[in-house]
Amino acid sequence: MGKKNDKQEFVAHITPRSEDFSQWYTDVILKTDLVDYAPVRGCMVIKPYGYALWERMQAELDKRFKATGHQNVAMPMLIPESLLLKEAEHVEGFAPEVAWVTQGGNEVLPERLAIRPTSETLFCTMYAKWVQSWRDLPMKYNQWCSVMRWEKTTRPFLRTSEFWWQEGHTIHATAEEAQEETLLMLDVYRDFAENVLALPVLTGRKTDKEKFAGARATYSMEAMMQDGKALQAGTTHNFGTNFSEAYGIQFLSKEGKLEYAHETSWGTSTRLIGAIVMTHGDERGLKLPPRVAPIQVVILPIAMHKEGVLERARALKAELEAAGLRVELDDRDTYSAGWKFNEWEMKGVPVRLELGPRDIENGVAMSMRRDTLEKKPLQLDGIADTVKALLDDIHTTMFEQARAFRDAHICTATTLEELEKGVQNGFVKAAWCGCRECEDKVKELYNASTRNMPFDQSDMPSDKCVVCGKPAEKLIYFAKAY
Repeated sequence: MGKKNDKQEFVAHITPRSEDFSQWYTDVILKTDLVDYAPVRGCMVIKPYGYALWERMQAELDKRFKATGHQNVAMPMLIPESLLLKEAEHVEGFAPEVAWVTQGGNEVLPERLAIRPTSETLFCTMYAKWVQSWRDLPMKYNQWCSVMRWEKTTRPFLRTSEFWWQEGHTIHATAEEAQEETLLMLDVYRDFAENVLALPVLTGRKTDKEKFAGARATYSMEAMMQDGKALQAGTTHNFGTNFSEAYGIQFLSKEGKLEYAHETSWGTSTRLIGAIVMTHGDERGLKLPPRVAPIQVVILPIAMHKEGVLERARALKAELEAAGLRVELDDRDTYSAGWKFNEWEMKGVPVRLELGPRDIENGVAMSMRRDTLEKKPLQLDGIADTVKALLDDIHTTMFEQARAFRDAHICTATTLEELEKGVQNGFVKAAWCGCRECEDKVKELYNASTRNMPFDQSDMPSDKCVVCGKPAEKLIYFAKAY
């Protein structure tokens, strides 16, 4: 079979970010085969390349969960309505998004079953059964699953009716242990985001308006996308005894008293795939962080028909795989080298190695790093260690570029005019009085919301609220958000 014509078969055009960021995002996720639209409204099909990325993310997170003493479990996807109604604030928060099953086979169900929007009610029901004594605590469980929330406006990965995630649910004997767990898992998320996804994040506490329904306190990590909008990339929640009181989760303490347990939950999802795309991508397509890229290195043999080229390329692949790297050898003879260069760049593979007769003769492979597009010959002798170091440098460079962009798009505001201008293209750091009315006003006027209150509150830009001018209580970030 002859090579396909580059001019006719070349990878389709991707809309420039500056022209239409939303369309650019859609072009990238569809044309790189991460996802496709499902026949069910608001749902997505995660294709093999996208799911391979999610599997890498799962593996890295799961390793961290287990290192902090958590175990995986599986709960049913259906929740009886009577269980959901037990915690009023929780129900009120999720009611508009719940999808219901009302019939099984040919029979109308005596009680509606909710398709889980989240699993607090199931975990609480089981904890009430399993927890008897202080000796049973803590219980630290995590679940990998999909959930359904009947969203009105959807976009693949960022907000869909069904999405894949993990949800941790833990239960403790004391308020101190629950708070420690809540902050610990927030730091686990931050470490994963920064040291695996090359995604700089701002961590802090959400306001009461923005907290999770039923929580006493919610904490988040917020990432900035290239259009200046915020993406909530993960949350942790301290429930205190709110759910245990509603579901009757009591235990006998060391002192012989019957007490209510303290709970937490925490979750992050396939939304992080969207975060990777919108933080690192460019007009050529994806730029995947090396530590989660399904393929870290792609080898392209040049002039494969010449003696020894394909054999040496296969040996190079085996050598890199033996060193623990994820490698693809593109030995297709139906596409030109130029077409394949373009395709692998679009798919965001961190490193490309080209290997032709002259390279073999000179004992090198020509490398191209996706983040900077820099080309450089690498000695074949000891190349595995060289490529590992290169991948680490790519991670560092991607993180520093993203952090520099974020920091350049954070401004300080002491007036509403400054706030209005700032949220058009980034985050705004401001002083806030703590009143919900001021949050509502910013939302109404500028379609922006509070993101979180950083733990370090020392850099207060003013002693007056940016919205109303009353005495300020908190340093907080405002932004438009996905």
